[in-house]
Amino acid sequence: MHYIITFLAVILGYGVAIYLRPKKKINIKLLLAFSGSFLLSLTVLHLLPELFSNANPVDNHSHKMPLGVYIMLGILLQIILEFFSKGAEHGHVHVHTDQNNEVHNIPWVLFISLCFHALLEGFPINANHNLAYGIAIHHFPIAIILTTFFINAKMNKTTIFLFMLGFALTTPIGTLLSNQLAFANHFSKEITAVVIGILFHISSTIIFESNEGHKFNLAKISMIVLGFVLACVIEINHSH
Repeated sequence: MHYIITFLAVILGYGVAIYLRPKKKINIKLLLAFSGSFLLSLTVLHLLPELFSNANPVDNHSHKMPLGVYIMLGILLQIILEFFSKGAEHGHVHVHTDQNNEVHNIPWVLFISLCFHALLEGFPINANHNLAYGIAIHHFPIAIILTTFFINAKMNKTTIFLFMLGFALTTPIGTLLSNQLAFANHFSKEITAVVIGILFHISSTIIFESNEGHKFNLAKISMIVLGFVLACVIEINHSH
């Protein structure tokens, strides 16, 4: 199930954008705020404690860099990726268009950076199945925003579908690779730490940029609290 849920989230977001054509950006921003809070909460409540509780300072990996260094590397990596994706991971889409607001060339740089980001997100899911729900909730509004932008930019429908299909597949592929590749298993803590850094950057950016002028109104605060509470409930049930 954890293999397919992230795939279905992107396809569902694509379908919502294609068939429902959502007009109210505020609803998407509220959904983004919820997803950012939920993802950050899962990271803090589950991924982070599990990463350090399983770390043994006297084992054969003790000569390696501290795991905190990899978390910082993840944050830096995400900053670099966003230089190319222009912030598509947290709902900002900036693609070159002509005077008629049309896209004539496939935004390969955005696609590759976004898919690499999604691929890395898939690696910790094998050992942390609850993370799949956080990634899925995160990818759903992103898929709506991306698809809507490409539709409005009059991009070819087949190209849009293939773009979103590729995006949908990369996280499950990352999860599959983490289970099949020996190096991914050997360096699972380091990879997870990098992904934690990525999720820290994305989720905090979503929370603080999901509102105009960085002001929190009651609706957005409510969505952030809801995301936190839901993550707490999932983590409590998981621990029992």
